[in-house]
Amino acid sequence: MKNYMPKGRLTAEEYINGILEGDRVLLSRAITIIESNLESDKLLAKEIIQSILPNTGNSIRIGITGVPGVGKSTFIEAFGKHLISKGKKVAILSIDPTSQRSKGSILGDKTRMEELANLEDAYIRPSASGDTLGGVANKTGETVLLCEAAGYDVILIETVGVGQSETAVHGMTDFFLLLMLSGAGDELQGIKKGIMEMADMVVINKADGDNIRKSELAKRQYQNALHIFPPSESGWSPVVSTASAIENIGIETVWDEILKFKKLVTENGYFHKNRNHQQIKWMYNNINEALKNLFYGSKSIASQLKVLENEVVEAKISPVKAAQQIVDAFKKSF
Repeated sequence: MKNYMPKGRLTAEEYINGILEGDRVLLSRAITIIESNLESDKLLAKEIIQSILPNTGNSIRIGITGVPGVGKSTFIEAFGKHLISKGKKVAILSIDPTSQRSKGSILGDKTRMEELANLEDAYIRPSASGDTLGGVANKTGETVLLCEAAGYDVILIETVGVGQSETAVHGMTDFFLLLMLSGAGDELQGIKKGIMEMADMVVINKADGDNIRKSELAKRQYQNALHIFPPSESGWSPVVSTASAIENIGIETVWDEILKFKKLVTENGYFHKNRNHQQIKWMYNNINEALKNLFYGSKSIASQLKVLENEVVEAKISPVKAAQQIVDAFKKSF
């Protein structure tokens, strides 16, 4: 193995062996390297990912999103505990919002999922969303691979919330779960069609106490709404159910539906086709990211941009012409 590491840093081989042995400490340290912007860490990260690749792809990847206050963390804790009771190893990649002012994030999911975090077969990794589209941390895809190599067969990706950019989560998971609250009559008007179309299952959470009747009404309304959408390429018809994470009601139904989905898409070939499509898209996303870094990492470009910024503000040049001018200058540098 090449020695890219600063003095005292473990070798790539030590990280790889630790991950394959299911060492959670080394898994966490490897994810930190994956998320690092240091050039030495980027080289090490590539070597780790390439080496563990044959041991990846054996999980079911589930994206979970929902409106603020829907109880995502409570639901995921109940769901994760249920999966572990079924003999599964569960990794939860929980994406925390990043402040656009301080660039900091709370990263408090281990506190919100305290019982689950203490189980041996559960691994919770909170990550800051940064500036990445969809509230998905920049290296979430690589983190999924590391968790799979470490033996986790169910990967849950909890997103920041509902928005148009949730497409990013959908594009890296096998099953997309949308959590909603009762009172759908008014809320349906505010749900973006794109999110509903992406959902493989809608779960009305907090269906307990006085909410039971309202939750059943919401269930029927969402079922009617889903019938309007065109058939999914997967051949799966989205389902709607109710659940109470606090009372542990309806959690088993969610897993049963996911298993039905997995069986269907495996038999009709969509599962493999979708994974292949995601891999290709991931490659192009990385190309785009590399080109962006190459562009903004150029000292010459950075100095020219400062000049153009002033000229745009002073109305000496239009933003469109300024953009074209800097791109032309970049092309000439090759």
